[in-house]
Amino acid sequence: MKPFSRILVANRGEIAQRVIRACRELGIESVAVYSEADRHASYLDLADHKVCIGPAPSLNSYLDISKIIAAAEITDVEAIHPGYGFLSENPQFAEICQSCRIQFIGPTVDNIRQLGDKAMARELAMASEVPVVPGSPEIVEDEEEGLRISKEIGFPVLIKAVAGGGGRGMRIAREESTFVAAYQAARTEAANAFKNSDVYIEKLIEKPRHVEIQILADSYGSVIHLGERDCSLQRRHQKLVEESPSPAVDDDLRARMGASAVNLAKASGYRGAGTVEFLLDREGNYYFIEMNTRIQVEHPVTEMVTGIDLVQEQIRIASGVPLRYRQEDIKINGHAMECRINAEDPSRDFAPSPGKIVDFRAPGGMGVRLDSHVYSGYTVPSNYDSLLGKLIVHRDTREEAILTMRRALDEFTIDGVHTTIPFYSEVLQHFHFVKGNLDTGFIEEYLIDA
Repeated sequence: MKPFSRILVANRGEIAQRVIRACRELGIESVAVYSEADRHASYLDLADHKVCIGPAPSLNSYLDISKIIAAAEITDVEAIHPGYGFLSENPQFAEICQSCRIQFIGPTVDNIRQLGDKAMARELAMASEVPVVPGSPEIVEDEEEGLRISKEIGFPVLIKAVAGGGGRGMRIAREESTFVAAYQAARTEAANAFKNSDVYIEKLIEKPRHVEIQILADSYGSVIHLGERDCSLQRRHQKLVEESPSPAVDDDLRARMGASAVNLAKASGYRGAGTVEFLLDREGNYYFIEMNTRIQVEHPVTEMVTGIDLVQEQIRIASGVPLRYRQEDIKINGHAMECRINAEDPSRDFAPSPGKIVDFRAPGGMGVRLDSHVYSGYTVPSNYDSLLGKLIVHRDTREEAILTMRRALDEFTIDGVHTTIPFYSEVLQHFHFVKGNLDTGFIEEYLIDA
């Protein structure tokens, strides 16, 4: 049964292309919206319909709810897929879709509000007996209260924006004397980035891994997990390399972390695809940090090891179709790894590198997948995220996946702009990466210039 007849894709770049392809395989018409900067995007030719929604700045195009809804109404769509970023976790957008009788392909408005608020999500996790990092039970209103809580849980502590993401609104206070400055800096950055200065405090877990669990939940109470992704290789809290399964997670730990993620989703009445993120310490203890109520950039690694198309499952769930899988159906096969290829110059502190791509030659061969919207002659705009694509490999073992990724990176040619390809080639040669000795401080510790 075809879930919908026509879906609007409220995004751009590789994720817009990814959703359009999923629609086509399901026999669903797609509507692509685009800004003037993306007028020549190749994926527009894959869509059945396309609508220009404004000038290049995001606020006047991809973040303009009224223009997205107008495009949906004039093209008579039944649903909107928000992708990731932009409006994907905006409860107001989901609510407006609902009021206009357009299905939002994602969780409910209540899901987004409750789980998008980190303090509320933490309270729900504790009520669901999901392990959490020791910290403040709720929003920390002032410096005095924050300092008292920090002394109770013990320094170092992490001050985090309630509405945060991408490492913004986050500061470390390693000792009492640095707390006030860190607290003020976190609140200021949070207010500027999210228009919400509220923060909470957690105990800082030293040298943790970042391990997340992918879940799927339908509208009838069924929830499953699809194993973990290890996203420990990060730079300034931005994920760079993701892999599944994690080198640090065995079957027992996977089952326990998966059960915690499922419990949290059930407690919230969750619907759709979501990711429950944990910190994993060196003793094998895991702690809930947040839940992302959207498809993740790194979702392909889960698709490769499970054989399940997550975007198609999002669409089916949103249309009211029950989950087609039970937990016992989920098997982790082989090892998948993803490198995010960005138009950035690693030699200049990863400065963005917009411009025209004069030569683009994609890698291929056994076990190689490339999710990318760029091509020779494509101009990388300066208005958006610098992601050019995601290079994914899938092999029987982690060792084979690393060798294939190295080979694919060597084959990958993008001339005209600087990219992170050489940086990844260096990472994948590093002794500790090859051995799987990773934590979130890997880049700063071993690649000093990064």
